[in-house]
Amino acid sequence: MSSHRIPIIQSGISRRGVLKGTAALGAMTFAGTLAGPAAATPKKGGTLRVGIAAGSTSENYDPGTWDNQYVQVFATARHGYLAEVAADGSLAGEVAESWDSPDAKVWTFKIRDGVEYHSGGTVKPEDVIASIDYHRGDKSTSAAKPFVDPIQEMKVDGNAVVFTLEAPNADFPFVMTDYHLPIMPAKDGKIDPTSSDGCGPYKVTNYEPGVIAELVRNPNYWKEGRAHFDGVHLLTILDPAARQSALLTGNVDVIDQVDLKTVALFQRAPNVTILSTSGTQHYTFAMDTRAAPFNDNNVRQALKYGINRQELVDKILFGYGEIGNDHPIGRSNRFHASDLEQTTYDPDKAKFHLKQAGLDSVEVQLSAADAAYGGAVDAAVLYSNSAEAAGIKITPVREPNDGYWSDVWMKKPFSAVYWGGRPTEDWMFSVAYASGAPWNDTFWENERFNELLVTARSELDEEKRREMYGEMQNIVRTEGGVVVPMFASYVMAHSNKIKHPEQVAANWTLDGFRAVERWWFD
Repeated sequence: MSSHRIPIIQSGISRRGVLKGTAALGAMTFAGTLAGPAAATPKKGGTLRVGIAAGSTSENYDPGTWDNQYVQVFATARHGYLAEVAADGSLAGEVAESWDSPDAKVWTFKIRDGVEYHSGGTVKPEDVIASIDYHRGDKSTSAAKPFVDPIQEMKVDGNAVVFTLEAPNADFPFVMTDYHLPIMPAKDGKIDPTSSDGCGPYKVTNYEPGVIAELVRNPNYWKEGRAHFDGVHLLTILDPAARQSALLTGNVDVIDQVDLKTVALFQRAPNVTILSTSGTQHYTFAMDTRAAPFNDNNVRQALKYGINRQELVDKILFGYGEIGNDHPIGRSNRFHASDLEQTTYDPDKAKFHLKQAGLDSVEVQLSAADAAYGGAVDAAVLYSNSAEAAGIKITPVREPNDGYWSDVWMKKPFSAVYWGGRPTEDWMFSVAYASGAPWNDTFWENERFNELLVTARSELDEEKRREMYGEMQNIVRTEGGVVVPMFASYVMAHSNKIKHPEQVAANWTLDGFRAVERWWFD
């Protein structure tokens, strides 16, 4: 039996609700997610085996380097964060039991008492400062650097940490949920980025990068009604057919990224449930705007008009998604610009832009692998076919799955990419579109965009923020170096022995990366 649950990320969170978070919110979330007719009382026991469509032998424990869903799920399995995005998209306290700010510039996070590390000892405010400080400064290479560098000062105030920002940021508590920012034990004001130690639901017993991570339940985990499995095994299974076979044969209990070409047949299996959630995940083709011919915006615009978006949604996503408009802000985001003109497949407009660039035709190579997302290679072929009518010759290059993120992404000038999106516009733009951001995979620079990014972050008037984020989406759509043809649902599958809350998070795959903490065996 198929199960298509489509929770929507909450977009109506009030300014006051973000500026002041409470312990009551966190308590409500942890207990409340188990409500509903499908959510029986969770049972303890068993070892959960998850087959994940990512993982590389080059991965490690360093939180500044995490860049795919394998290390992200692994991170939330063993670590705790100041706050978490709940299944309904709201913000809940985690290591921080509450937060408050009078002006969105000075934030006080009260640290929860008695949260224990796997190695012993409890989380202290000094640990929080060291954990965040690791990602800051001129020498930092962390992917989280762009959105923690605006922290001007951090100081301990009793059992709280006070953050002072360079300028107001109404979304700052959301930033603290980022998977790069786990709270780790500090020694002499520093964390050890090679350590597996955390305060999360499970403790690491074995880790073979690119193969498997094995964990056991943390007996001292502070959250009631969480961490039901005795143990967790996270397996890298890059091949879609192998992943589905592993579930069908009982070698794993859960998989992500179901092969959508076979999902109709797969969901007929008697012991398998398909689970689909819709949020901010989107698939892109990123162009290096420093490299010819992508350094000419007319060529970039021609490529945007040369793709048949609906064909990709139909043939790659099999309807599990919707068309994109060449920017990363989805319909579930609070400030999504629904009034922007939709870029459509138009070979004549593509030819016009080529002529504006002084070209009659153009030839480019497009790197893709299923490690980017299921069907990425087929998507590149479809793109090649549709672009041909516009005088654009795209040669798809099938890259190896292993090492795709380290050897192809941001190395080759035109490549297929997946993004999980972010809960706020500022966060998404800061990570991948701001000048100098480590994950700005188009190496794009736009003065007006960067000016708006800073201004919108500090603006507390909701309508003014909406106008600014709308303009930014349009700038990326018309001048950016990314083709965003489609937003994709997260399509997972699990054994019927697996149970989960009625509402499953849509901000990331596998229940917001927290399936290992929130799910259980029947």
